[in-house]
Amino acid sequence: MLGYTLRRVAGTVPVLFMVSLLIFALVQLAPGDPVDMLVSDEATEEVRLAIRSAWGLDQPIYIQYLTFVKNAVMGDFGQSFRYREPVMDLILARLPASLELAIYSTLLAVAIGLPLGVWAASRPNSLVDTVGSIGGFFGISLPNFWLGILLILLFAGTFNLLPSGGRETWGLNVERVTGFLTIDAIIAGRWDALWDALRHLTLPVIVLGTNMTGIIMQITRASVLENLQEDYVMTARAKGMSGRVVLWRHAFRNALIAVITIIGLEFGTLISGAIIVETVFAWPGIGYLLLQGISFRDFPLITGLVLVYTTLFVLINLAIDMIYTVVDPRIRLG
Repeated sequence: MLGYTLRRVAGTVPVLFMVSLLIFALVQLAPGDPVDMLVSDEATEEVRLAIRSAWGLDQPIYIQYLTFVKNAVMGDFGQSFRYREPVMDLILARLPASLELAIYSTLLAVAIGLPLGVWAASRPNSLVDTVGSIGGFFGISLPNFWLGILLILLFAGTFNLLPSGGRETWGLNVERVTGFLTIDAIIAGRWDALWDALRHLTLPVIVLGTNMTGIIMQITRASVLENLQEDYVMTARAKGMSGRVVLWRHAFRNALIAVITIIGLEFGTLISGAIIVETVFAWPGIGYLLLQGISFRDFPLITGLVLVYTTLFVLINLAIDMIYTVVDPRIRLG
């Protein structure tokens, strides 16, 4: 297990190198000049040249890239053009918000999609299966931005039940321990802050969880239905086992490999693909930060965020492989 883990970690090095090279090249080839975002239109050419020199933009592209790689190995992604702060500090400050949003969305999707998928598979071609399949496809097809705007208009605008955006109400100062507002509120014993954090989480979690619920439901249904047609299920039924035991202990357990895979992949997608939702709800996560970096052509911020996304994906895939061995003892990593 240790050797396999070390090999996987070592294998991420060329992946990160290629990703950094690709994103650095794409950012450089994009139209526009970051200096235009840093100075006013009335700035003289001398001021522009001084700023370009101060940020190292006057160096050849390969020199800029090699400098970035050398610093990135030490955990330094440089300083943001717009925020004038270290990129790593900006990412670490925003990352807990995105992780909290992704975790709660995943928990919601698993809590709804998993039992619905098993229930639909246990009654194929029934009304439950038909309604569940339609609901799953409906959830997959809904655009996140449209659903988010609709929920804001309905619950924040019309009924005034939930906040329309942000992560917390101004003035509720909770000491940051983990970066997760819900956990920090519990640690501090601030139940008002916990309730406020949950209210702000509700709408974006529903938007992100809806799509993931449909995917998990469809994958679970297909995988469980396939296992219910295997010979070992017929043998278990012939031995007199109840339908519930056969469904959950045998068919569902053997279907977990496919379900865990899609949950892990979707969790990674939620972290990196929540840019639209974070923008709609003004959620202060790394997705919203990436959008701002692209708008201002903030080279260090864009490259640093993409590398963090890639690292998270690699770690999630590694965690999925580890979970495989727990779910199915027949799987051995070597």
